[in-house]
Amino acid sequence: MKRILTVQDISCVGKCSGTVALPVISAFGAECCILPTAVLSTHTAFTGFTFCDLTDEIPSIEAHWKKENLTFDAFYSGYLGSIRQVQMVKELFTSMRREGQDPIFVDPAMADNGKLYTGFTPEFAMEMRTLCAEADLLVPNLTEAFYLLGKGDSYRTDLSRGETEDLLKELAEIGAGKVMLTGAELHPGRIGALLYDAKTGTFDLAETEKLPAQFHGTGDLFASAVLGGMIAGKSVPDAMALAVDYVAEVMKETLADPDHVWYGVNFESAFPWLFRRLYGN
Repeated sequence: MKRILTVQDISCVGKCSGTVALPVISAFGAECCILPTAVLSTHTAFTGFTFCDLTDEIPSIEAHWKKENLTFDAFYSGYLGSIRQVQMVKELFTSMRREGQDPIFVDPAMADNGKLYTGFTPEFAMEMRTLCAEADLLVPNLTEAFYLLGKGDSYRTDLSRGETEDLLKELAEIGAGKVMLTGAELHPGRIGALLYDAKTGTFDLAETEKLPAQFHGTGDLFASAVLGGMIAGKSVPDAMALAVDYVAEVMKETLADPDHVWYGVNFESAFPWLFRRLYGN
């Protein structure tokens, strides 16, 4: 069984970050290990949440893993709360990666809708850029793409297909082998993801119907499903297409549930759909 390490926070209530990555990656038949960067009572859309910073635990956890000769088949970073955490994660990935074997998957979870998340700065984005340079697959949304390129003040959503492709090429020049832009809206009424492979110079697009709703945690869900699909043996374009369809199915399940919560999506109830897609009847 493949063993994946994900490095991100845990929100005890709120379907995002580690509490999405663990069950979703497990559903693809891989062991998902979590290095929690912080523990929150809820995610940050709630008011008055508690926050326990675990930055100082990271070096000792890494040292123990090395003592036990633990290895991982892929590394996946999500939300990181400080420049120091970014630096630590970059060192951990470099130190524990078996050269040429273990892909690095980076979701630079730091911004959306044209703005950095609370507490983040352009300086943080530039530090995150150094971690993105190590990625085999980089998965930003449009806002994060602009900030990684130092163009946060120039953010716009009306990019043409050509401009979007140029944006991905520029991101790949940071050092990532492949760049997958999430939330790509290249056709009216459609939404999906656009993948650029820097080695082959080719693009792949996966789209689905754009639904009239937005939910917390869908970015984390998408990223986890892409990595899960890759670990299950799918090509990156096929894993991307599966993740696009899975997120759409999850949103439909959520909208159909009159008791759904405002703080996340019903990804659990869509697991039967995912299993049928992966394994047939």
